[in-house]
Amino acid sequence: MCELFGFCAARHEDIRGQLREFFSHSRDNPHGFGLMCEGKLYREAARADMSGTLSTIIDTLPPQKAMLAHIRFATVGSVKVENCHPFVGRDITGREWTLIHNGTIYSGSRLVNGVYRQKGDTDSERLFIYMIDKLNKAQQNADLCAKERFELIDRIVVSLSPRNKLNLIIYDGELMYVHKNMRDTLSLRRTDSGVVFATKPLDDGAWEDVPLSQLVAYKNGEHILTGLAHGAVFEPALSHITVNDAMNI
Repeated sequence: MCELFGFCAARHEDIRGQLREFFSHSRDNPHGFGLMCEGKLYREAARADMSGTLSTIIDTLPPQKAMLAHIRFATVGSVKVENCHPFVGRDITGREWTLIHNGTIYSGSRLVNGVYRQKGDTDSERLFIYMIDKLNKAQQNADLCAKERFELIDRIVVSLSPRNKLNLIIYDGELMYVHKNMRDTLSLRRTDSGVVFATKPLDDGAWEDVPLSQLVAYKNGEHILTGLAHGAVFEPALSHITVNDAMNI
């Protein structure tokens, strides 16, 4: 499966050690990688631990306050850079959003409009387009505050979680939103001034589970908002597959 990495903190921290360990997992996730830091996006449709470009980026990376990273195991969508996470875009207010996803959208008919607008061919990108569309519709008359943005993302997550594997980390430049609905697939660890999220623990430190089937948001490394405990836990089974699934809709 794909793996996710997120970091947010009150102060800049050197997290190169955690990143190196994270990207070493690309032996099992060889179909591409991506990294968002300081407003810059790096993506490559190659195995991360064999990329000289990525090695140079990490070696020269200054301390960070916020970051997302992803290593890809292709399920839906071909192996090409357009299908590598993170996905980045702006809403109508100019706010930049970044999303990484570990999972599959089995029941995704609401995302079908994204097929005609996406640059790649993944269900994750269609999910991102759907999210931006919802944000734009909600902000036709006024910008949403942080709490209102969280409530909107929470509604989206709650509505899409049934029958879908929806492990997500989203960053809007202020809040980092984190969600998992499959057991034992996302953990967190406190740092000096923030928190690291990862699909698998990256060292022998004190890692704890991210809440199951409940969106949470962090700001400057502190947990500030909690969404509905919706109870839609993803359990892989053939019963999730439908005719629409086979069409990747």
